[in-house]
Amino acid sequence: MSDSVNRFLGGTVVGTIVRLLVVSLIVGFILSALGIHPLDIYYGIVDFLVNLWHRGFAALGEVGHYFVLGAIIVVPVFLIIRILSYRR
Repeated sequence: MSDSVNRFLGGTVVGTIVRLLVVSLIVGFILSALGIHPLDIYYGIVDFLVNLWHRGFAALGEVGHYFVLGAIIVVPVFLIIRILSYRR
C-alpha cells in the first residue's frame, strides 16, 4: 500500500507535503503581489456562471479572461514542478 501511495503522490508523503507547501507559498506570494485574493477567484467563477445563465452562451467571451487568470497561477506552478522533478 505504501508503494501505491508514493506512486500516486509522485514521491514520499513528507516530500509531497513539503513541495505543496513551497508551491503554495510561491502562488500565494504571486497572488498577493497581483492583488488577487481567494475570494476574488471564487466570486469571479460565481459571477461567470451567473452571467452564463443570464446571458446564455454570449458570456463565453469572458473565457479568455479566465484563461489568462488561470495561466497566471498554473504556468508558474507547472514550471516549478517541472524544475523540482528535473533535479531527480
